[in-house]
Amino acid sequence: MQNVATRNQSTSKEKIQKFGNFLSSMVIPNIGAFIAWGLITALFIPTGWIPNEYFAKLVGPMITYLLPLLIGYRGGNIVYGKRGGVVGAIATAGVIVGASIPMFLGAMVMGPLGGYVVKKFDKLIDGKVPTGFEMLVNNFSAGILGGGVSILAYSVIEPVVSGISTGLGSAAQAITNMGALPLIAFIVEPAKILFLNNAMNHGVFSPLAIQQVQEAGKSIFFLLEPNPGAGLGILLAFMLYSKGTAKQSAPGAIIIHFLGGIHEIYFPYVLMKPALILAVIAGGLVGDFTFVATHAGLVASPSPGSIFALMAMAPKGGLLPVLAGVATATIASFLVAAVIIKRNPEVEEDLEEAQSKVKEMKAESKGQAILEAEISKSDISLIVFACDAGMGSSAMGESILKKALKDAGITNIDVQHSPVDDIPKSANVVFTQESLVERARKSASSDATIIAIKNFLDRTKYDEFINELK
Repeated sequence: MQNVATRNQSTSKEKIQKFGNFLSSMVIPNIGAFIAWGLITALFIPTGWIPNEYFAKLVGPMITYLLPLLIGYRGGNIVYGKRGGVVGAIATAGVIVGASIPMFLGAMVMGPLGGYVVKKFDKLIDGKVPTGFEMLVNNFSAGILGGGVSILAYSVIEPVVSGISTGLGSAAQAITNMGALPLIAFIVEPAKILFLNNAMNHGVFSPLAIQQVQEAGKSIFFLLEPNPGAGLGILLAFMLYSKGTAKQSAPGAIIIHFLGGIHEIYFPYVLMKPALILAVIAGGLVGDFTFVATHAGLVASPSPGSIFALMAMAPKGGLLPVLAGVATATIASFLVAAVIIKRNPEVEEDLEEAQSKVKEMKAESKGQAILEAEISKSDISLIVFACDAGMGSSAMGESILKKALKDAGITNIDVQHSPVDDIPKSANVVFTQESLVERARKSASSDATIIAIKNFLDRTKYDEFINELK
């Protein structure tokens, strides 16, 4: 009976994680557009760094139309490729028109729904379209279905989503006014270690934050998850008080985490000593309290969570409160972590083992199949590193392999990084995480070799690959 309950609990957890990952996958590829909007907002609105009424006209249309349409297209694209993306964008237009707030939640609903509708229609008529009429049927079906779903969105979905968005925004603002917002660290910080960070940040906090930016010019919700202070405190404590591999690797991890914004790098250190979860909660709690007390906020989502990104997204006159929150989070996390590590500076398990556990947890959270691929012996001109967003860990893997190839005297192979759902068809070899193999297989060309790895920072697979080439 207990096994059944445990299994049901595990299944529920996986479903929640998959849903969160799906939401974040609609936003992450469009982060560049959010940053562009954030920079234009920070610079040119009346309270910006260099107010300019002419350029400030870009702010409204971008937040109202461009960003929701990009999310809607991406949602439909995930469900059913480019055709699904087009219908998803048409459907998203229905929730945008008439709405008084940015329709990000509406886009996350209508984009996938539009893709799903056209996917089901194509499956229904598969093999039934007369030869020569394929293009006619495809174009008109997309237009008719997209228009119908858009009308449904405009008349039914938009009022519902507007009500939900307004309610969530009011509740969040009430919690902020009560001073209880820092308590959210008890949820955010442990969830980050379980790889729900993107789901929370881009699926929950960002829509609320953007609505708040429209009203107040900045939002504290952009700071709740990306704050690098808690992770920095952990790594500093390891650098000063730990021993062995963890101590030696901590300085490099600090650079990747704090300057590069890749927070995943510190997760294995927490897993080596699970009691350190208290340190990251302390850091998040103190940092959020500082943000609330100093009225800190950002104008757009800082992605990745680098200190440089946080500084770039700070509004005019709002940089010191942001830095104060990062500093206090670092100090609080460091003090708690130092006590825990000094009691037993020898780690309970090897760093590589902990890193492997992180990737296994991530694989479990995504619910994807694991595939071990063999290296192709054919000529290779392009190698691609693919991760979920195509920005963080894949870029690090690309850099490592490039250097290894150069050291081995192999200079005729191009190495790139990419989102797992947009792998170039010209790629001959794709390195990706075990949890993303199935998505990579669908995205890459049919003759590409997929190599599953646990950790992009582990050179073992790369050395084996280079030896195979030689």
